Amino acid sequence: MKALVVGGGIAGPAAALALQQVGIETVLLEAWPRSDGEAGSWFTLAPNGLHALDLLGARSLATQIGFPSERNVMVGATGRVLGSMSLGVPLDDGTVAVTTKRSRLAAALVGEVERRGADVRHASRVAHVMSRPDSATVALEDGSTLDADLLVGADGVRSLVRGVIDPAAAPARYVGLTNFGGITERTPLAASLPARQWHFVFGSRAFFGAHPTPEGDVVWFVNVPGPVITPVERAARTSEQWRDHLVDLLATDAGPAADLVRTGRLELWADNTHDLPRVARWHRERMVIVGDAAHAPSPSSGQGASLALEDAVVLATCLRDAGSVEEALTAYESRRRGRVERIVAAGARSSSSKIPGRVGRTVRDAMMMLVFRFVVTDRSSAWVTGHRVRWEPDPGPALPSGA
Repeated sequence: MKALVVGGGIAGPAAALALQQVGIETVLLEAWPRSDGEAGSWFTLAPNGLHALDLLGARSLATQIGFPSERNVMVGATGRVLGSMSLGVPLDDGTVAVTTKRSRLAAALVGEVERRGADVRHASRVAHVMSRPDSATVALEDGSTLDADLLVGADGVRSLVRGVIDPAAAPARYVGLTNFGGITERTPLAASLPARQWHFVFGSRAFFGAHPTPEGDVVWFVNVPGPVITPVERAARTSEQWRDHLVDLLATDAGPAADLVRTGRLELWADNTHDLPRVARWHRERMVIVGDAAHAPSPSSGQGASLALEDAVVLATCLRDAGSVEEALTAYESRRRGRVERIVAAGARSSSSKIPGRVGRTVRDAMMMLVFRFVVTDRSSAWVTGHRVRWEPDPGPALPSGA
């Protein structure tokens, strides 16, 4: 069997690695030229995602380019601690979540796909896809076409493949937040932040997160509530002007947020944040979607990349074990849909909590303290990060860690 995988982010190369492991010849198509891995911002890969990478023989790719993250600590605009929770159920060997740069992990995964002998084609932008009962075709913008037995759309929240599978599919939904990310290098402010922890601030005008690195840097992000920022509005300010805007938004909040942004460097700015609540159809004939193309949770969930890695494993094992491609794609969707839609819904609720409401700051902080004490706890979140997909054949659902 031969498969075409569209998308070179995290979902695409992960799917290619998984398909390779079950003996499927794979071609990975990426629209952009080869990346140096330095664009974009930082994120945390949860233990369930690391476990999926482990099944693909690629966990070290993440652990070698990232650093351990154990907890999230949430504070209010006045500096009052609102709550603290683990970043997930560790793996059996004690490995905790890993924070790294998304583009670095994507580049490392693409490199591993190439190292294992698959055909990776950069600067291969897809213009159109077609499917028949026994094959699929990709037409590239350069006029060339490729045929295969299976087409995997790992092309993100604005997926072209999703639109062909289901022309009536709902578009991605703006969650009301625009994302900015950056780094402050070799800063004494790193010492003010506990190691291996994200420091989150529910600020008066924006939501802020910061994490110290082992080298003495601090990586950070800012979620700004408001309407969608248009391309014209984005281009109207330089990165330095956007940074000054963020400093102004954070100026009245307690803690080092404003100083970190003021002395740091923006690496991502004015990025409108979207999720994808529900996609009615994940597959048709010989086409299927994975990762954000099928179920994009808000970044607040902390699960986008991990879910994509789980998808890759489940799709490959279904293709290995099912009697036909149609049975495999049906089994894949059946095993994944309930879990991912529940996580997308939880991420949407988390995003809404970052948007300042009409209640006063004192009331808001008191409500958040109750939420983190009784609702969003290590125990209540264990089903997310403690989930472990299986490589071996398993007729039942995947079990949580320790079950």
